[in-house]
Amino acid sequence: MKNNILYSTAIFCFIMITQNITGQIIKNKNVMNTEKDYNDDALVKQLSGFKNNYQLANGIKIHYVTGGQGEPLVLIPGWPQTWWSYRKIMPILAKKYSLIVIDLRGMGSSEKPLEGYAKKTMATDVLSLITQLGYKKVNIAGHDIGASVAFSYAANFPESTDKLILLDTPHPDENMYKLPMLPIGAKIYPWWIAFNQVNELPENLLEGRYHILQNWIFDKLLINKEAINSFDRKVFSKAYDNKEAIRSSNEWYKAFTQDILDMKTIEKITVPTIGIGSVDGVEMFKYSLPPYINDLQLKVINNSGHFIHEENPDQTAQSIIDFLN
Repeated sequence: MKNNILYSTAIFCFIMITQNITGQIIKNKNVMNTEKDYNDDALVKQLSGFKNNYQLANGIKIHYVTGGQGEPLVLIPGWPQTWWSYRKIMPILAKKYSLIVIDLRGMGSSEKPLEGYAKKTMATDVLSLITQLGYKKVNIAGHDIGASVAFSYAANFPESTDKLILLDTPHPDENMYKLPMLPIGAKIYPWWIAFNQVNELPENLLEGRYHILQNWIFDKLLINKEAINSFDRKVFSKAYDNKEAIRSSNEWYKAFTQDILDMKTIEKITVPTIGIGSVDGVEMFKYSLPPYINDLQLKVINNSGHFIHEENPDQTAQSIIDFLN
């Protein structure tokens, strides 16, 4: 009897241990499988009707996502993100427009050359792509760094622009030299604009841990921190987490000196333009955009920080639709 009890107990323990090990293996396998969910092929499958594309444009390989039908609308993301930042508004806009959502030179799955990061050059990348897609004129929208590229596109190629949409960010001009790099009473001051222009140090500090910087930016510049959830943050961190990606994205900032010089030579933009932003973003637009734009509208997205298209996608998308209509 005693031996039978000991034997049964041993069998039970063996079964429990085996199940635990098997469960752990399955769990670890699932974790490994989810790593694949962060690449462009997996991401685009989450958005019905969209597909990945690659094209040589202005001498470099550009990754872009297309979907929808109607008039062409280009969407350009900014730092520290990729095309995926538009995931919430793409399905809404695709009902009315043919979308071309572009990873800029140095971003995501696009090529990361050593030079060519002035916004005028990056706007030429966009023009080359658009021309090869068969479009003569497009509506163009951009957020953050992408807004600077969209602005430069409209300023330098007005004949190829229908309407311009700027999301929460103006193009760099001499007002940038007035931005505080030290805490002088403001809750947030844009220290990263200077940090991202330092040679080599950001790559050495942040390789493999870029999420630390990204999470700080997201948490400080969002009102609703869950608007960019843990999955989305992983997508963005994986896109920036190596030295080459950090170097190339910082080149956008190192080119600001040239961008500011280029602003002194542009003609005033005549195509219809709207600046859509947070309360703070629109306040910035009020004094930064009128000197450069003739036909300007402004629209506030309430209850949003810098990432308006992620915190309030419905209102942002509807503001774009109303303007384009």
